Amino acid sequence: MTTHADSSDHELTSRARPPLLTRALLLRFVSMVGASVSFFLLLSAVPAHAGRGGAGLATGALMLSTVLGELAGPWIIARYGTRGPLMAGLFLLGAPALALPASEAQAWTAAVCLVRGLGFALTIVAGGALTAALIPAERRGEGLALVGVVGGVPSLVALPLGVWLAGNVGYGAVTVAAGVAALATIPSVPGLREGAPAERGTTGGGTRAPGPRAPGAGPAALGMIAAVRVAGLRRPAVVFATTALAAGILVTFLPLAVPHASAGVATAALLAQSAASTAARWAAGRYGDRHGSGQLVAPGLLLSAAGMLAMAATSSPVAVLVGAVVFGAGFGVAQNATLAVMYSRVSRPSYGTVTALWNLGYDGGMGVGAAGFGLLAGHTGYAWAFALTAVLMLGALAPVVHDRQTGHGRRADGTEDPRRADR
Repeated sequence: MTTHADSSDHELTSRARPPLLTRALLLRFVSMVGASVSFFLLLSAVPAHAGRGGAGLATGALMLSTVLGELAGPWIIARYGTRGPLMAGLFLLGAPALALPASEAQAWTAAVCLVRGLGFALTIVAGGALTAALIPAERRGEGLALVGVVGGVPSLVALPLGVWLAGNVGYGAVTVAAGVAALATIPSVPGLREGAPAERGTTGGGTRAPGPRAPGAGPAALGMIAAVRVAGLRRPAVVFATTALAAGILVTFLPLAVPHASAGVATAALLAQSAASTAARWAAGRYGDRHGSGQLVAPGLLLSAAGMLAMAATSSPVAVLVGAVVFGAGFGVAQNATLAVMYSRVSRPSYGTVTALWNLGYDGGMGVGAAGFGLLAGHTGYAWAFALTAVLMLGALAPVVHDRQTGHGRRADGTEDPRRADR
């Protein structure tokens, strides 16, 4: 519960809030946009060009290496810092794209996608850790919301644009555009700084010095296995994975669940969901900075479940649209709140691990949701499957309640949390 002293601290913080849009963060947005454009330009264009036989192989190879890269990412940035792996990720994302037209063979396409998936994973983990380090802790929620917009808008534009360019300009043109989008942003990375080297646990060049840690060098970065074992990180990750599971169901099956005569409703609902998610993520960030992001985790989950339940009335356009907006709002709140809470529970060297764990919840939740819902709907029909999903989502309230009861005065690595942003 927030005390009078806590309120006074928040009032003081609000009067002396550090700037958010620093030169370093604006410079980081350059590589963020480049990676997003490069990835999403080819996400649908490559499977479409590969045809039915190679589409699944291309996408499967891309996502497999992305997940594996996310698992290895924390170890890589603990050893080499963030800037080097981010530059490597941009190169591995961009350079292979230029080579895609060299062969039509499925094996070649899959091999290129494997390399690009690893590159994308490095931009997510290393870039995410670097971004989090550039955002003042007092404005973490608002900063993460802004980052979501900067990274999300290019993806919304690039995804359909890639297919259009491939069909109207040529496959070679879109691969060149995707390659250049990532490669051109590499020079922006060396100028980024993460803060004091002692706090990062790295040398001034962003690369961890070899050998044992020096006394007073700060806490070591958590590995993925250690992070999963920490309840304070695992619980919000599970909650977010639950909402991501529902998001995977929504984007995959809503167009199929809505009657054919109301096909336009599904399109409008998906757009409404995306807009509501973006707006809610921003609002959650501003609220969380002032009152604590932990207070928003349960509301985000409940709104998401309520939205899924409303969309069970698939024959009602009003219910589908309202449900999509409610779900989008809940998903946006959960996105911001869970990530802000997880960052607040580790010190800076572990930001990469938190980024990887959160994104694994995102990717894994969406994948499991899409696969499992198809099996469920085959037995129950879409309406009941949406309703049952909403009920099952409520099971994630258990870790939320337990998390609120335990409290977190210390970070996962044992250091004191001076701000208690997750209260």
